[in-house]
Amino acid sequence: MSTLAVHDHGASVHDHDHEHHHHDTFITKYVFSQDHKMIAKQFLITGITMAVIAMLLSILFRIQLAYPDKTFPLLETLLGRFAPGGRLDPEFYLSLVTIHGTIMVFFVLTAGLSGTFSNLLIPLQVGSRDMASPFVNMLSYWFFFLASVIMLSSFFIQKGPAGPGWTIYPPLSALPKAMKGSELGMTLWLISMVCFIASSLMGGINYVSTVLNMRTKGMDLWKMPLTVWAFFLTAILGILSFPVLVAGVVLLIFDRSFGTSFYLSDIVLNGKLLPYSGGSPILFQHLFWFLGHPEVYIVIMPAMGISSEVIAVNSRKPIFGYHAMVYSLIGITTLSFIVWGHHMFVTGMNPFLGGVFMITTLIIAVPSAVKTFNWIATMWRGNIRFTPAMLFAIGLVSFFISGGLTGIFLGNSALDINLHDTYFVVAHFHLVMGSAAIFGMLAGVYHWFPKLFAGRLMDEKLGYLHFWITFICAYLVFFPMHFMGLDGVPRRYYAMTAFPAFNHWLSVNTFITWAAIVAALAQVAFLYNFFHSIFFGKRPTQNPWNATTLEWTAPIEHIHGNWPGEIPTVYRWPYDYSKPGHDADFIPQTTPYSETMTSNLPHDFEDNPAGLEQYNTWVKANKPGEEVK
Repeated sequence: MSTLAVHDHGASVHDHDHEHHHHDTFITKYVFSQDHKMIAKQFLITGITMAVIAMLLSILFRIQLAYPDKTFPLLETLLGRFAPGGRLDPEFYLSLVTIHGTIMVFFVLTAGLSGTFSNLLIPLQVGSRDMASPFVNMLSYWFFFLASVIMLSSFFIQKGPAGPGWTIYPPLSALPKAMKGSELGMTLWLISMVCFIASSLMGGINYVSTVLNMRTKGMDLWKMPLTVWAFFLTAILGILSFPVLVAGVVLLIFDRSFGTSFYLSDIVLNGKLLPYSGGSPILFQHLFWFLGHPEVYIVIMPAMGISSEVIAVNSRKPIFGYHAMVYSLIGITTLSFIVWGHHMFVTGMNPFLGGVFMITTLIIAVPSAVKTFNWIATMWRGNIRFTPAMLFAIGLVSFFISGGLTGIFLGNSALDINLHDTYFVVAHFHLVMGSAAIFGMLAGVYHWFPKLFAGRLMDEKLGYLHFWITFICAYLVFFPMHFMGLDGVPRRYYAMTAFPAFNHWLSVNTFITWAAIVAALAQVAFLYNFFHSIFFGKRPTQNPWNATTLEWTAPIEHIHGNWPGEIPTVYRWPYDYSKPGHDADFIPQTTPYSETMTSNLPHDFEDNPAGLEQYNTWVKANKPGEEVK
């Protein structure tokens, strides 16, 4: 294992004299907390709440798709003017699809996932007492919370929430009079997203600063767990790409409110030519997808990092190809900025440019394949423990393979033109981005629950029930959609029965809806397990999974500062599992090589001549003739 030459910041920055001993009130401890562990819990609870809301919205529009010609009086009772006569209003249907997509992509899979585990694990795994700026960290959560409130408040206004889709393409998003969902609800959507992006930028800058400046003694870059690498690179992605979306959103607000024409030109509304000229909706698509495609990796890379950790711990083996895993994350981060055009193959772009985007899109499959291969190689012949966390991590690998393969079709410009805006696209991104990222998040919740909630464990039996029903139903919901898409069934349509050619898919739509309802019911088991375990979960040992990383050396009871006294020093990489010659099947990062002489290997001392000399001295005394030159 090689070692990067980096400065050791830990000892000087984290002197134990800096421990926080001030007394917290209820407000400062639970509401406006600056402790990264409490902020992680705030992100998680808010993310779960938003996920439940998004799931309920999806059940509502799935009922409409399954029974397009039936009425349900209960809907009118629950939704009032949004379901007159017991059927969803068509424009409200579009709003449900829009807000479901927005919440899941941004509020659950971005903030809920990355916000939770970056906050929890970065300081604990790099050996820091907190984030670089705890105050900015607190602001990051509260901007996220404000964005959530503004987004949900649009359900309580006269015209309802935004309806132009989560991609908010102009002109529907730029003309307030275009439809119901283009009015105040669209304005609230834009304001909410500005708050959300402000939150993401504050969080991202904090994560990068903490990783670069606040690592403990001995924690060089090549000793960081893959979780930290994933969170670190995800933060860089967000910092570089989210501002572009902000620019796009601000220009959109100008078009909506001040009569500019950045995205509008030659628009006729109700037979009247509007005074817009010179703009182009394609400009918005460029700005949106410059963020939109990195967003896919902002969502999935933290889940990849979490799964890498969970798979190594529960396979009782070192992660296969640690360096390759890091370089593949760096490769994905770099390439994700130059593939946005594949979302725009149907906009009439120059075929040469389309070819360039097609090639770069297909190239990004290479680092993704490296990660998949290494996960499988890590599990191969491992002494696998099938904990709920491990099952969800394996589920991520499954979805990443099945969803990733269909990405090859959509990355090809000739095929994408036929499949664009069909259910094939819905199936692809719900498997590779939605289900995979959700499973990575759930793997993290089950695995690090003792670190989140003071040493409690979630119930395993309920975890198994939760996994198997969710895993099976995810495939039952999304796998048939591939065939619907291949048959040309378009997405976002209110009633397929308007097109006789698609009537034979109605029974499939009904089947998918019931599978989605069963999947939603399985989440009740998770929610019960989650909240019950916070108060009544079994109390394990300090290191229940026999893991090697630094967070398991911190006390079970939460203290602001993570470690009483001096922060532990790191000596080795984070994946020393099942090392021959050692009496246990794991060696914590804090164990010096001098204490594990019987299990040390020559490559442990690459770029460490002092350690190699010590090793050779021991070998000379105990195994003469086996010294390493």
